[in-house]
Amino acid sequence: MNLRKNIISALLIAIGYIMHQVMPGTIGGMKFDFMLPFIFVALLLDNTFKGSLLIAMLGGAITALTTTFPFGQIPNIIDKLITCMVIYLMLKATAKLKGKNIAIGVITFIGTIISGSTFLYSALLLAGLPAPFPVLFTGIVLPTAVTNIFVTFIVYKAVRTALKMSGSSYLEEN
Repeated sequence: MNLRKNIISALLIAIGYIMHQVMPGTIGGMKFDFMLPFIFVALLLDNTFKGSLLIAMLGGAITALTTTFPFGQIPNIIDKLITCMVIYLMLKATAKLKGKNIAIGVITFIGTIISGSTFLYSALLLAGLPAPFPVLFTGIVLPTAVTNIFVTFIVYKAVRTALKMSGSSYLEEN
């Protein structure tokens, strides 16, 4: 594993932690998952299986610690593991596409839908939901999916610009 990739991923997860921590809980204690854009950018920058697994475990553990959802700890870990593995496969499948920005937007939207659906379904099975599934899905997951597209683009462009301006050879490795 590349130490530079791990450090950048850890920094992104730390920023995602802050965003996740300050986001208030809304419907049924569920909150917009602003950890996801930072996870997605980390996956875009470290597109290895080991890196994806590390990002999934770290992101899942941190969101589990900061959740406001009743008994949401285990569903957070489950959803991050599944989401990161699916995103890893989607990034590998779209690596050769020319419309990289469109692919990133679509992958972010789908990844957020997968994450939210997995979270809700696993929470439903493990502890029950404080509000009906459709209410939580349409009230939290769909708006988060749309918002995360823009947040992911902003963070990704900022990180790429910072790496380019720093003269880092990191971008050439990917």
